[in-house]
Amino acid sequence: MTAGERRNQLVDVAKGVFAEIGYDAASVEEIANRAGVSKPIVYEHFGGKEGLYAVVVDRETARLLEMITSRLDPQLGARQQVHSSAMAFMDYIEGDPAGFRVLTRDSPAGFAGGGMAGLLSDVATKAQEVLEGFFRRTGVPLDSAPLYAHALVGMIVQVGTWWAEEQTPDKKIVADLLTALAYRGLSQLPVR
Repeated sequence: MTAGERRNQLVDVAKGVFAEIGYDAASVEEIANRAGVSKPIVYEHFGGKEGLYAVVVDRETARLLEMITSRLDPQLGARQQVHSSAMAFMDYIEGDPAGFRVLTRDSPAGFAGGGMAGLLSDVATKAQEVLEGFFRRTGVPLDSAPLYAHALVGMIVQVGTWWAEEQTPDKKIVADLLTALAYRGLSQLPVR
């Protein structure tokens, strides 16, 4: 394997280990054994377990953020924006349950990689931009956009976390129900 291929292999194996047993229970030895390499190879590429974990989290947060933001189109209405975001999140959970488990498990003490909190902040910032356009057209105060953006993102993530375990009802139904709840709320916001 080339160095890049080995690095990708180690990241994939580590993601599986972190998802299965969590950061604290995972060890460089376990990851190396599953990858069929020696521990020094892992240390050479990542400096240790925390460095490897940071790469896994960075890769997963970037993938999920791209999935969500690529579906946000300021030209769409609020209802379509919420639905697109919810579907992107549900698609990620369904398509990569291990990645989702890594993002939603507790991060190690002192981990500065941001993980899910950083990702949610980034998504909320994008949602805020979309809401500001909607609020300008409808007269809802712009200064309330950050609050509503974080509320919408939190709602979708909380339901997504529950759905990851249940896998029922169908993800489209979940996205439709989330959209109905959010849209009814957005359509009734107080204006000044």
